[in-house]
Amino acid sequence: MGRTSHAREKILTVAQELIESRGYSGLGVAEICKAAGVPKGSFYYFFESKEALALAVLDEHWEAQRSAWSRVLQDDAEPLSRLRRLFEETEAGLREGQQNCGTVSGCMFGNLTLELSNQTEPIRKRLQQIFEAQVEMVDQVIAEAREPGETAPGDTRDAARSIVAQLEGQVLFAKLYNNPQHLEALWENCLSLLSVRRTNTAAVSS
Repeated sequence: MGRTSHAREKILTVAQELIESRGYSGLGVAEICKAAGVPKGSFYYFFESKEALALAVLDEHWEAQRSAWSRVLQDDAEPLSRLRRLFEETEAGLREGQQNCGTVSGCMFGNLTLELSNQTEPIRKRLQQIFEAQVEMVDQVIAEAREPGETAPGDTRDAARSIVAQLEGQVLFAKLYNNPQHLEALWENCLSLLSVRRTNTAAVSS
């Protein structure tokens, strides 16, 4: 059982690396199995298709990212400080990836949205669910920030969706220009979007 589980994890790990570096459409099952060092029969033991593998990769990647987002967005710091730290950690992650492989890989969810959202309905729906979960996490932080009057009145859900979209867009630009510095604009843009009173930003701007 342990070796069987190990083979599945090897396939998932290799598939994620290949999808991040090359995308999904050009990958074949045989190539994935060769890179993972497992026979092709093992692939179909765990996954009925390449699409099923992609869904499993998305789930595993989201589980790791959701854990990281939860650690940042649900701690005891001031709400807007948590958002700023999310931006900073995202930028730091892109820089680390760039140092390791020479290029900014971007966001797997964003990359696959651009590549596959109009080709495979199951993947499109899964990506929708993931982005909606991100919006919900950010929405909760904005709602907390509103309680002490840190943000102006408005629909927190719409604001959260705009922040997630802005984060995703800046990650896309970071990939396009191979420069994580594009994320540096996120914080000031976030403050403007939320109409934060500048007198209330001292604690989260330092």
